[in-house]
Amino acid sequence: MKVKVKRALISVYNKRGVVDLAKALDGFGVEIISTGGTSKAIKEAGIKVTEAADLTGFPQILGGRVKTLHPKIHGGILAKRTKDHLEELASQGIEEIDLVVVNLYPFKETIAKTNSLEEIIENIDIGGPTMIRAAAKNFEYVASVVNPDRYQELIDSLAENEGAIPSPLRLSLAIEAFEHTAAYDALIHQYLFTLRREAGLSQLLKPYL
Repeated sequence: MKVKVKRALISVYNKRGVVDLAKALDGFGVEIISTGGTSKAIKEAGIKVTEAADLTGFPQILGGRVKTLHPKIHGGILAKRTKDHLEELASQGIEEIDLVVVNLYPFKETIAKTNSLEEIIENIDIGGPTMIRAAAKNFEYVASVVNPDRYQELIDSLAENEGAIPSPLRLSLAIEAFEHTAAYDALIHQYLFTLRREAGLSQLLKPYL
């Protein structure tokens, strides 16, 4: 089954290739939803962007900890394209999101450059993995892209399929997405486990006491 891409959500820390991808999506008539620095980069390239806060009607809060955790985003990602789900979306004023392009805060790079637990904790991404997992779970209808190296493959597929993404590619992207979030969480676990073992629980919690 091929799914026509009408709306895409793009929110990336690593912005390599993202402007070229956004230009290509815009050329296919795709509405782009974005956040923060990603939105700024795309706008500066002259591409129309809908801010996530404008979509949800709710500003980011808690210093950016909460940006995309909202039903108008996750409902759009997780909805099946079935009559009951589409009717429920319509009743709530939610539109489908067909493509999610997200990569995560640089936890690995952060722990390599600093011992500041506060800074390290702030680089544990929450909204990103949530969107990635939601899109990957719903791969029957939604594509989840976490790797900039696959942007050109995505663009080529859209060109070959009149703006749609076929199911084999969506499944392949979903597998990579779950691998990506699993590796990310494993790294966080390893870091905190090692910190507790080496420093002790009281030392670990000291900044918060």
